Amino acid sequence: MPGNGGSTAVTRSTLRQQIAEALRDEVLAGRLQPGHEFTVKQIAEQYGVSATPVREALVDLCAQGLLDSDQHRGFKVHQFSVDDYRRMVEARALVVDGAFRGAFDRGSVMNPQALVSVRRRGEEAARAARSGDLDVLIGYDLRFWRELGQIVANPYIIEFLHKLQVQAWVFAVPYLRADPRLRDGLWAGHEDVVNAVARGDAKSVRAEIRAYNDHALAWADRLEQ
Repeated sequence: MPGNGGSTAVTRSTLRQQIAEALRDEVLAGRLQPGHEFTVKQIAEQYGVSATPVREALVDLCAQGLLDSDQHRGFKVHQFSVDDYRRMVEARALVVDGAFRGAFDRGSVMNPQALVSVRRRGEEAARAARSGDLDVLIGYDLRFWRELGQIVANPYIIEFLHKLQVQAWVFAVPYLRADPRLRDGLWAGHEDVVNAVARGDAKSVRAEIRAYNDHALAWADRLEQ
């Protein structure tokens, strides 16, 4: 029956997405360390599902740059270097600066309801950063920047920046968890960004985001030392 086939396809697609999100969260939490290897069969048994949606989910994560695929050995968590991290930050800085400059030049403003939501995310992210609670910080930080991206009104830019944010956290988490001292001074300027957006102060928004990227590059320098 056509209806049954469509239902099966939707179920598999949903399962594929759920598995991809679950594994991404495992990587972000540091429970799946860089270089960790596994097979489709192992993941399928872990989640109690068939191999097809697992394989599709793993391919999706490879496309996001979080996993590497080896035809003979299966998959492994991608290992980013400090130089990779610096390039992520530099790319993020260039895209965000240009995107927000363009948004403000066009007179784009965030609707009040969206701004309330972004502010709430920012408050929670900043609180988690000050307390060093990585599990809470990562989730709110990712949602903060994704929702803030609405002001740009370009879904391609939003998705690109979200991918960079995830990759940056994947790199940083193992170091932050291994050495609690590295958590000192986590960036907590989310509320300052929101306040500048609320004022419609383009210059301040770009200055706050520039400070955010400078903070990330300084952290990379300390990491190498």
